[in-house]
Amino acid sequence: MALVDTMLDKAFMRLTPGDAPVLHTDQGWQYQMTAYQDRLRAAGVVQSMSRKGNCLDNAMAESFFGTLKSECFYLEEFSSVPALREAIDAYIHYYNHERISLRLNGLSPVEFRLLNLKAA
Repeated sequence: MALVDTMLDKAFMRLTPGDAPVLHTDQGWQYQMTAYQDRLRAAGVVQSMSRKGNCLDNAMAESFFGTLKSECFYLEEFSSVPALREAIDAYIHYYNHERISLRLNGLSPVEFRLLNLKAA
């Protein structure tokens, strides 16, 4: 539970007035604790939890993180946490703006969304 409390402390320090974050987790015991849920509520964080035994609830996130690890993280050794953060930020920009997807008709996610907004 100490690890979760530390994560919450760091996350809450980054919140600014007007933020309305949603925190999604699985159904681990620590996320079901009343004290944890009270801390989220007090900080104005909405709790979201996967359904029991349904791995599909988190499939899109798991797929993205698998791709991030195989296309970015595992290809390089990082000398520091700031270097890792910079690489992740650059990869997320690449993933959203430049990396094409066959499932999106050969477009990047941003291009696909913009095309669909124009068509709507």
